[in-house]
Amino acid sequence: MTAWKIVSRDDAPAPPHPAPEQLRERFAAVRATTLALAAPLSAEDCALQSMPDASPVKWHLAHTTWFFETFVLQRHLRGYRPFDPAFRVLYNSYYNAIGERHPRPERGLLSRPALDEVLAYRVHVEACAGSLFAAAGADPALAQVLELGLQHEQQHQELILTDVLHLLSRNPLAPAYHRPSTAPSHTPPVHRWIAHEGGLSEIGADGAGFAFDNESPRHRAFIAPFELASHPVTNREYFAFIEDGGYRRPELWLALGWDHVQAHKWEAPLYWDRRDGRWMSFSLGGRVEVAPDAPLVHVSLFEADAFARWAGARLPTEFEWEVAARDARVDGNLLESGMLHPSPPDVAPSDAAPAQVFGDVWEWTQSSYAPYPGFAPAPGAVGEYNGKFMCNQYVLRGGSCATPRAHIRATYRNFFPPEARWQFSGVRLARGRR
Repeated sequence: MTAWKIVSRDDAPAPPHPAPEQLRERFAAVRATTLALAAPLSAEDCALQSMPDASPVKWHLAHTTWFFETFVLQRHLRGYRPFDPAFRVLYNSYYNAIGERHPRPERGLLSRPALDEVLAYRVHVEACAGSLFAAAGADPALAQVLELGLQHEQQHQELILTDVLHLLSRNPLAPAYHRPSTAPSHTPPVHRWIAHEGGLSEIGADGAGFAFDNESPRHRAFIAPFELASHPVTNREYFAFIEDGGYRRPELWLALGWDHVQAHKWEAPLYWDRRDGRWMSFSLGGRVEVAPDAPLVHVSLFEADAFARWAGARLPTEFEWEVAARDARVDGNLLESGMLHPSPPDVAPSDAAPAQVFGDVWEWTQSSYAPYPGFAPAPGAVGEYNGKFMCNQYVLRGGSCATPRAHIRATYRNFFPPEARWQFSGVRLARGRR
């Protein structure tokens, strides 16, 4: 989650505030989507934590509610009393200004409160929030924090799916979370390079709609001429990397990446294993054969970078990616498609624009997650989230098959440490203009 503030440019329009009824409908829809994502799971599923980086679904259900209680109800609803004072500590993620927190690696030990009580907590907070929507029309600060809470919950919707995927992958029964509909027919993507002239470009949020604070201030950046691949790297291409000894060739790897390969015995992307001569993968649909023409997924920055070196290319900078994607329509294999797994393209792309820029997989860039020139965290606890994480992480762009469509845009900056593989992360190549 990241904090939000309005872009501070005199020539930038203020983000429009939705009418109270629109905000009420959006609140109901986002909250219902979160419950729908939890619906296929048992109470036992919702309570477990498979690794320190993941959280139980029950915790996600409570934490997203805690956000509204802490930053909306307790600050904007006169006389509000917390549902349970203990929740202030149990469901605080990492807001130091709010106070104590339950340790993140121990969230799976919270057998109490029970799932039913967490669901009752959600109902209570939603009912109390209902009285605030009319006031939000005349109170920009209230409207902004309500919208921030909804964007925050949409981030946790994706985390619910990535955390459940990791959890179920640890079960020897290989259970499926969801059986997707039949994938659309397709032809193998024809990869080509799309040229960009470069030059001075405006980067970052323009102030016309919602944006997290790490997307601003909008500023100019010089971009040298470059070429971007028309498609994300596919599994078929990665098969060749593996067969050519990609995981056994230290010359392809960053030093820290090679250390991870050796220490963790990486031989393939996360969730892959080879059975009877075929590559199989664990997915939210259970164990499936790896589709050759689908985008590669569940690789770290280290693997993405090693593949790019092997292919004679490189990863794009986040500015190159934004320039190439800024005119693309936000559409594709996103959460609403119901696939919940990367899929080959179902239509032929334009010769002038990259395909699958939104959805399918988050695309690693070579850019360190750092503040834009002039960045300043928003005041108070809500502003904690971004600035203190701008260290030892890299930027990903474009959204994935688990990202809500209304949540993504060309300026969106996701970020993870370079060894992370449990997100729906993939690769798109770039190179200098030839």
